Amino acid sequence: MWVQFPPLRSGDPMETLKVIGWGNLAQQIQDQFQIGDQVIIEGRLGMITVDRPEGFKEKQAELTVSRIHTPDMTMSSNPPLASETSSAGTTTPSVPASQPTTSPDAEPNYDDIPF
Repeated sequence: MWVQFPPLRSGDPMETLKVIGWGNLAQQIQDQFQIGDQVIIEGRLGMITVDRPEGFKEKQAELTVSRIHTPDMTMSSNPPLASETSSAGTTTPSVPASQPTTSPDAEPNYDDIPF
């Protein structure tokens, strides 16, 4: 499918991106979405080379979709991880076990910056 989104600068044309879905996710996309639907697409961005009729090669971006989010549903090609599923069977976001808490007035620690 092709998706369009607004340009960064006013006056520029709409941006267009090729989006590719595979397997059951592709079938769900075809069955559930129509032109004009607003979605949030999660996936892997890649660059492909296309031979143009003018005799030169052009690079184009394409997105291989892994999940599509809408306000009322989420479709995924991957099932949720075991750590993301609670005992009731509902999906919960994965949060690291220990997150350091810092006050907004504390100075940042620059000792662990890898240079």
